[in-house]
Amino acid sequence: MGERLETGSGPENEDAGRAIILDIVGLQPQHLDAGLAPNIESVLEKRTVASLEPPFPAVTVPVQTTLATGRSPADHGDVANGEYNRDQDVAAFWERDRGDRNRLWEAVSDESNLTTAVLFFQHLVGTTADVAVTPSPIEDENNDMIEMNCWTNPDGFYDALQSEYGHFPLHNYWGPAAGEASSEWILDATRETIDRYDPDLLWVYVPHLDYDAQRHGPGSAAFEDAVATVDELVGTFFNWLGSTDRWAETVVSVVSEYGFQAVETPVFPNRSLREADLLTVQDDGEGGEEVDLASSGAFAMVDHQVAHVYTEQPEEVRRVLETLDGVDTVLGEDDVKERGLDNPSTGDLVLLADSNAWFQYYWWLDDDSAPYYATDMDIHAKPGFDPCELFFGETGLASLDPTKVSGSHGRVDESAYGFFGLGGPAAPETTLEADVVDGRSVAPTVADLLGIADSLSLPFERSSVLQ
Repeated sequence: MGERLETGSGPENEDAGRAIILDIVGLQPQHLDAGLAPNIESVLEKRTVASLEPPFPAVTVPVQTTLATGRSPADHGDVANGEYNRDQDVAAFWERDRGDRNRLWEAVSDESNLTTAVLFFQHLVGTTADVAVTPSPIEDENNDMIEMNCWTNPDGFYDALQSEYGHFPLHNYWGPAAGEASSEWILDATRETIDRYDPDLLWVYVPHLDYDAQRHGPGSAAFEDAVATVDELVGTFFNWLGSTDRWAETVVSVVSEYGFQAVETPVFPNRSLREADLLTVQDDGEGGEEVDLASSGAFAMVDHQVAHVYTEQPEEVRRVLETLDGVDTVLGEDDVKERGLDNPSTGDLVLLADSNAWFQYYWWLDDDSAPYYATDMDIHAKPGFDPCELFFGETGLASLDPTKVSGSHGRVDESAYGFFGLGGPAAPETTLEADVVDGRSVAPTVADLLGIADSLSLPFERSSVLQ
């Protein structure tokens, strides 16, 4: 795709009136080269298309926050999809609150007269974006869903969406039934957002490719079918978008957080720590074994191809883990600084898997000793990311067979770079200096397109690709 670096017919040096960013996770330039995504290619008109180099680690929350802030994980602090609280010895994944995150849509909403909207990014509850939609099911004390719901700005927006399109299909968003229905609902909600609120900045997460990349691998026929499916969904959205009153002033940016690696080797660092008497387990109250974080000398919070290891005995733990099959590198303090991951939330050691391997959180030595939540689709109870939730299990909703997983991500390898593209009638005439875009350049580029880059307080680490 290196030849496709000139954008086309938009008016030179004029700001776009509307910027729409679609985060189609898993999309890569070679998918357009192979003719798998003609609708996406059509809206980009073979103009500005490049690979996107994500930050390390290339997993959802760190990359999303980098794309939306223009900062590295060392600065913004989202170093994994989970967070480990050292004081309380608690690992929590996929918390939904905004916290102190200040992303492009918050800055634009707070510091300009433009209207902002964002759909289905992580950590949206509490955002000051003018319009926001994110899953927030009503759960009981056991994290069992009582009723499907979404948190929205404005408050009643989900009621309107539910009335028009039905409840958001959470079971199609993650888990063994994950599929295109969730992305279709998200794009329906995007159209409704434009109809009702006409945002000037609209940022939307489209998850569909994530599922079959992990289930079947990025080189599989099933994944190619998934690319065609999401291209059809996005094509329908683009056809509708082209009929809206503001299409002539619209620039579209298609981005992807990362690509996928084909994997075949699950790696179990917590089992190795247990065998070395560095990790302690206790009864989970249901006949299984729960990790006792407070009593353990080391614990690996795994996240796809990266694992944060928390310990006060780093050299002993390094000796245990560095020879483990499937471990490429054990990163220490200097290594994480070099990779832009130097933050108090980062593990005392960070494991990087081989390109064909990934980390699973299991600490039990036989399936009969698995904790009660291991076979559930329970993303908040598990102290590590579990792609086995994409497969039905023999005794529960989620599988305990990690050999089923065929795709993963987290390494920042050129073969697994993401995607960056600009198109639409208001896309500027420009030539990129390189065929790879740093993920930290996305937010300043969007601000530049809208003509507000100089008025925002966000301290971008990289400049816009248009400069």
